[in-house]
Amino acid sequence: MAKQDYYEQLGVERGASADDLKKAYRKLAMQYHPDRNPGDTEAERKFKDINEAYDVLKDEQKRAAYDRFGHAAFENGGGRGGPGAGDFNFAQGFADIFDEMFGDFMGGRRGGGANLRGADLRYNMEITLEDAYEGKQATIRVPTSILCEACQGSGGEKGAQPATCPTCRGHGKVRAQQGFFTIERSCPTCHGAGRVIQNPCKQCEGTGRTRKEKTLQVNIPAGVEEGTRIRLAGEGEAGLRGAPAGDLYIFLAIQPHHLFQRDGANIFCKVPLPMTTAALGGQVEVPTVDGGRAKVTIPAGTQSGAQFRLRGKGMSVLRAQSRGDMFIEAAVETPVNLSKRQQELLREFDEAGSKGKSTSPESEGFFSKVKEFWDGLTEK
Repeated sequence: MAKQDYYEQLGVERGASADDLKKAYRKLAMQYHPDRNPGDTEAERKFKDINEAYDVLKDEQKRAAYDRFGHAAFENGGGRGGPGAGDFNFAQGFADIFDEMFGDFMGGRRGGGANLRGADLRYNMEITLEDAYEGKQATIRVPTSILCEACQGSGGEKGAQPATCPTCRGHGKVRAQQGFFTIERSCPTCHGAGRVIQNPCKQCEGTGRTRKEKTLQVNIPAGVEEGTRIRLAGEGEAGLRGAPAGDLYIFLAIQPHHLFQRDGANIFCKVPLPMTTAALGGQVEVPTVDGGRAKVTIPAGTQSGAQFRLRGKGMSVLRAQSRGDMFIEAAVETPVNLSKRQQELLREFDEAGSKGKSTSPESEGFFSKVKEFWDGLTEK
């Protein structure tokens, strides 16, 4: 019986890319896997055929030979252990599927040693807006795992070094045969390390590290923003039995300020203005984020929402010798708690304004448009 074309077995065109081949193979391998089709000899045969096809087509040299000579390229030993010789290994096929489907999620291909590096740590720090502007040196206390002083991180009593694991012989992995599958997993004796502690340190129980609160100095540069992350290399948890330590990541949060709002490198400050100052004009003194003062000239007739820009009075810019700008937003305040005389003066002001030029052009313009709108409704 003639063999089916490898490309047809995988359901792809001859010019299919490596990614297309892999996608097709994964889909079919999951569909016909013996674990999903117990006792189904046809599914078992198809599973063997698609593995045979993919084993050839995923290899550039084998694929080129197959494209040129077809199945004859692998007959009579031409493929050097190729699939045409009838020696397909189900255990290897399953291992390939496992690698293809789960290798990326498990931290890479099988066969790598156990990762004993210490864990990275996160520390949340809250600072003031002034701290973000000026920068500061902060002291923090972090509970973590540090190198065991008694064994100097070796895990063995009095610094004794670990010995080769007798179970896995230093490989960190063991294999178990289950039917026609060979399963490879971390060694249960050394947990993937490849070495064992024969006489564990009494202080750290063989881990090479102990728990302790560590005091650290942190440099917070000027200009940091909400969510800025500062990395302290090697200040995370100590690794197991002398392995490298992890890193410490400090995440910054900036407290809300009672006067200023920040937007990047710019500072915004809402300043209430007396009605008389807004109407007649004048000067007001406002605070700046560096603790200083700045004078702002208010022109006559200033309305609420008007903004005045103070160049170079904003926040420090991270890693730059510059500052943003400060924006003053006017909020005209309506007088309250008026005396009778003040009320009389305002009425006189209102009556005097109606005889000359308009003192409230925006409100008069608005209500003029409203009148036109209502008149248009009436005509309809």
